[in-house]
Amino acid sequence: MLSLPMINLMSELKKAITSQHKFLLELQQILETELHLISSRDAESLINMLKTKEALLDSVQQQDAVIAELYANTSQDQKEDQELVTLFNQAKEMVAQCQFRTQINQTAVEQGQLRLEHLRNLLIESRAKESMTYDKSGRTQGGGLGGGTSA
Repeated sequence: MLSLPMINLMSELKKAITSQHKFLLELQQILETELHLISSRDAESLINMLKTKEALLDSVQQQDAVIAELYANTSQDQKEDQELVTLFNQAKEMVAQCQFRTQINQTAVEQGQLRLEHLRNLLIESRAKESMTYDKSGRTQGGGLGGGTSA
């Protein structure tokens, strides 16, 4: 039979994991919003939301420390409790979903950067074509960017 302190420990551990579930659900929602802000290129809202995300990640990390301490103090029999195992598995699945969403967001940012770089290159090429000149023999030559004139 489990003693009262051991039952309280299990109860606290289950509460801590349930609390972590709430943090992870909130993180999933933030990651969803982050993707929307990335695709809409709303930089100001994205920066504000990233501050919220950072604070939430700190909360997740702190809750992990609480869970680890409580888990370390439980007996092997308690660690095999089906409800506890289910709660842990749910949390692991939620973390995996957050990692997947983070990868999607990272890809979206990278693609956005590639599109901007491509646009930049097109603009540079366009300017170079506009400044194209001909030498004495009739061959084309690009004008210098910002070369200016000399006296």
